[in-house]
Amino acid sequence: MSFSRNKKNLGRILVVDDNDAARDSVADVLRHVGYEVVGSTSAVEALPTLERETFDVVVTDLQMPGMDGLEFIRQISERRLEVQVLMVTAHATIASAVEAMRYGAFDYLEKPFNLAQLEELVAGAMQRGRLLVHEGASAESPVTLEEDSDLGMIAESRVMRELRMRISQVAPTDETVLICGESGTGKELVAKAIHARSRRNLGPLVSLNCPSLSPQLTESELFGHRRGAFTGAEDDRVGRFELADEGTIFLDEITEIDMPLQAKLLRVLQERTFERVGCSETRLSNVRIVASTNRDLNEEVAAGRFRQDLYYRLAVVPLMLPPLRDRGEDVHLLADHFLSRAAKRLNKPACQLESNARQLFATYHWPGNVRELENIITRACVLNDGKPIAADELRPWLQQPEGIVESEGSLPVGTSLEEMERQMIVATLEHFEGHRAKTAEALGIGVRTLSGKLRGYGFAPRTKDFHPSGTDHRQELPIRPAFSAASLEKKSA
Repeated sequence: MSFSRNKKNLGRILVVDDNDAARDSVADVLRHVGYEVVGSTSAVEALPTLERETFDVVVTDLQMPGMDGLEFIRQISERRLEVQVLMVTAHATIASAVEAMRYGAFDYLEKPFNLAQLEELVAGAMQRGRLLVHEGASAESPVTLEEDSDLGMIAESRVMRELRMRISQVAPTDETVLICGESGTGKELVAKAIHARSRRNLGPLVSLNCPSLSPQLTESELFGHRRGAFTGAEDDRVGRFELADEGTIFLDEITEIDMPLQAKLLRVLQERTFERVGCSETRLSNVRIVASTNRDLNEEVAAGRFRQDLYYRLAVVPLMLPPLRDRGEDVHLLADHFLSRAAKRLNKPACQLESNARQLFATYHWPGNVRELENIITRACVLNDGKPIAADELRPWLQQPEGIVESEGSLPVGTSLEEMERQMIVATLEHFEGHRAKTAEALGIGVRTLSGKLRGYGFAPRTKDFHPSGTDHRQELPIRPAFSAASLEKKSA
């Protein structure tokens, strides 16, 4: 069975660059993804176009004659043109890119950039624009979280209704929020909901996944660094706190930050100031902090792994996310939502669940929570042959509690959620014959995210950095030969 790529228009993009080859290259890449793209040779020409026509995203170069990209963004802001802006800049002009973000730019791309970065940032800008449309509509016709499926708040259970109420209470304030819950419960979605409903929603929402970096790199990511501050620091770097100015910073799994860095983070919370690594200049922080953890912070404090004073500063307003096993019929609402979403991505009719599959979902303990449910639904839809999905198809992918005998062909007891995710990604990639973009689309993740996971498994698509000079705008190169589930099993053994 084969699936054709969904070619429906994903949105309108205006690409502004005085370099014809660079402009055409970026435009060709975005058209291939599915966007409608219009090119403009200058900011002076682009402004009247934006006032006459509707666009979702502008991708603009910084260095242009007549009116540069920074002044262009100032004009977009002053004229209140409702469009998201991505700035393309070189190393030497990062400060100008940060200034552009203060005028409302969504993000910036450093030259040279690869195609996955371009696609991911454009998709993020599109999503932010949709959130702001929801916020604008709420002034006349309030949009409840139940109706706002972009935020993933699909639920009717009592515990989730209480959570919605808490979000509506805390979001309009500037108070620090600590989101607690098991992995896979949707802590990042709650952070996005808080930011979207805050007074800072026109500012950026900047995230940092704390476990993904070493202590030194985490400090640089948070606060930035000066050139030469440490080995490998070849240029000045702007940190996440500066990028999030007048917006929100989301610190995901904050308990993974080591003790020395916790002290520096505490200072930001207390004094609203910080310094870049290797620099004595004190900078002011105008940022709302939202943090998350999947651990019991009281236990972490008692064990000496987390500062008690930082805990008190973070837990001004704690929000507890319930595990999926405590959400009753929400599991069926979420399953139907993920079935519908998978159908749209795969450009095929929605798959159906047999009654025994729904019964299985209702009695399963969901150790991986909502993320596990979404992964299983996606995998079932990708591999579906057109028949209703039965419990026997799903059972081998579910983790069995201790004491329950496994059926033949099932995953071993205690199989981790990461291993289940790995097998699903491999199966989907093989289904699409190694095509990275189609695989990412079917799984509902970015191409960049998929590439990172494949690198972690020991196999990755071979991509080229993309410099918008018009010389190369290929989206991807073939997967390495002999890519297969068997080869991955051998690699991971």
